[in-house]
Amino acid sequence: MMTPALAKWHKYRAVGIITVKQQLHYRVDFIVRALFLLLILFIFIHLWRAAYTSSGSETIEGFALNQIIWYLVFAEAVTMACPQLCVRIEEEVKQGEVAVRLIRPIAYNGFHYMTYLAEAGLRFIVQLAAGSAIAWAYMGSPLFGWGWAGLAALLPGAFTVAFLLNLAVALLAFWVEETRGMEFVLQKLNFTVGGMLLPLELMPDWLERVCGWLPFQAVLYFPARMGVAFDGGRLAAFLLTQWGWAAALAVLCAFIYRRGVRKLNVNGG
Repeated sequence: MMTPALAKWHKYRAVGIITVKQQLHYRVDFIVRALFLLLILFIFIHLWRAAYTSSGSETIEGFALNQIIWYLVFAEAVTMACPQLCVRIEEEVKQGEVAVRLIRPIAYNGFHYMTYLAEAGLRFIVQLAAGSAIAWAYMGSPLFGWGWAGLAALLPGAFTVAFLLNLAVALLAFWVEETRGMEFVLQKLNFTVGGMLLPLELMPDWLERVCGWLPFQAVLYFPARMGVAFDGGRLAAFLLTQWGWAAALAVLCAFIYRRGVRKLNVNGG
């Protein structure tokens, strides 16, 4: 006999499977994204090569050139894997599709979470393969040992925090409809204080301390840093921080959602 919890899991699992099948039809999109990633990494490889050459040192803040390049591969792969959730929910609100979503026998936030994870997971595999190809060609094989395990362990939390950050902004569409400006700011915060462009250790001390109090590091810095420099003790701390932020952001998103749904009902949306 199927329990209610198991039945609910099967619904969400089905959403994930359908999303993956849908995404597999967009092969051109995958190719374009992969080519764009190759261009970005090609530029960064030459910039960092010049930086290490001018420094006259084999390491900068404990990172060898090989580690920096592979750090960028992991961080960029995660960044380019994340779907544009704000655009999706904004369109649902504008076109009235949100009314249909709300009456379906599946939680609105949970539905978008499963589609987000399924799409991000598939995209990440493609982007990682493309990024690894150019990094391997220029820098050689990644010799990170357990780093791959650390990366894999932190990816679910990374995508979960990324989803919740985007959802908190996307749900504001229930009030303002246009959320792309806020999404732009969120993306830039991920790029800078989230550690996409460079590891937090390479930032000024005061900025590194500020970043340590923000959730953005949990999305990009944690998995990329652990991928190139595995540390079992820090892995536990990273996981605890990731899921702590996930819990806090989930509460925030639930609050925004409840208020937003109430507003839609009052306005006849």
